[in-house]
Amino acid sequence: MRFAVLGAGAIGGYVGAALARGGSDVTLIARGAHLEAMRRRGVSVISPRGDFEAHPAATDDFEVLGEADVAFIALKAYSLPGLAERIGASLGPQTVVIPAQNGIPWWYFQSHPGPLEGAIVESVDPGGVISRSIAPERIVGCVVYCSSEIVEPGVIRHTEGTRFTIGEPDGSLSDRCRRISEAFVAGGLKCPVEERLRDQIWLKLIGNVAFNSVTTLTRATLGELGTLPEMERLLRAMLEESAAVAARLGVELPVSIDRRLEAGIAVGDHKTSTLQDLEAGKPLELDCMSGAVIELADRLEVAVPHISTAHVCAKLLDGLAQSRAARERAAVTA
Repeated sequence: MRFAVLGAGAIGGYVGAALARGGSDVTLIARGAHLEAMRRRGVSVISPRGDFEAHPAATDDFEVLGEADVAFIALKAYSLPGLAERIGASLGPQTVVIPAQNGIPWWYFQSHPGPLEGAIVESVDPGGVISRSIAPERIVGCVVYCSSEIVEPGVIRHTEGTRFTIGEPDGSLSDRCRRISEAFVAGGLKCPVEERLRDQIWLKLIGNVAFNSVTTLTRATLGELGTLPEMERLLRAMLEESAAVAARLGVELPVSIDRRLEAGIAVGDHKTSTLQDLEAGKPLELDCMSGAVIELADRLEVAVPHISTAHVCAKLLDGLAQSRAARERAAVTA
C-alpha cells in the first residue's frame, strides 16, 4: 500500500519509518530542519524495542496525498481546522484518511446513532470546516497508544507503545481496515481492528482529560500523582465525570475507573504529552480533550465540575505562556 504521512514529527515519523521498514511505499510530509534531515539521511529511530533506520521519501508538498492509498494525519488537533480545506483538496478519489489526533475526533458523530447523531463538536471542528472538507466515507478511525519525541532533526526516540487501534466509524469490519492492519503489523506495530472503536477512544480520553491537565498544572510525572491520596481522589472524580458523559453516548468502557487510574499512575516517571508541550513552549492540546468533554457534557446535561475547573486553569496557563512567548519573539525582532 502507498501511505502518505502528514505531520511526520514524533508520532508520524515513527509510524512512517515503521511502515517503510515493513515494505510499504511511504512518503513523509514535514517541514523545516526535520524535513531536510529526513531527506538527507532518512529517519533514525531509537527504541527499547530495537533501533532502526528507514529511508522513505520526504517532502513538504501536500499534493502527494492524492497519490496515496492511505493518508495518515498526525497533526496536532488544533492545526486541522486551518489546514482542512487544503488537505481535502489534495486527496485522491480513493484516498483513505486515518486521523491520529488526541481527544474526540471530528468525525465522532458520523455514522453514530444516538442523542447527538450528526453533531459537530465545535471544540474540535469549529464551524464544521473539517467535516465539510474531508468526506466521512474516507475515514478510518485510530486510537494511538504510542509515546515518542524528536531528539534532533531526523532522529526519533520511541519510548513506549506500538498499538494503533483502528476501526470503521460505522463499526463494520472492512477489507480496507484489514489491509491497513496488515501493513502496520508488517512494520512491527500492533494494529487491532475494533468494531466498537468509540469505546477505545473514551478509554484513552478519560485518562487524557484527568492526567494531562493535572500534570500540566502541577508539573508532576504520572508516577508522582500517586504520592498524594487527595490527588488520587481528584483524579478519580475527573475520570468518573468523563465516564458519565461517555455512558450517555452509549459507550461501554473496557476497564474499570479504578483500573484506569492505577494504570495511569503505574506508568511512573513519564511526563504527559501536554506537559512536554508546555515545557517546549508549544500550544497545548486542551480543546480536543477536556474542552470537548465539557462541550458534550453541556449538551447532555451532565455535571463535570472538576474537569471544568482544571480545564479553565490549564487554558489560562497556556494563554499566559503563549503571550509571553509572543512578547519575547517581538523583542528579538525589534
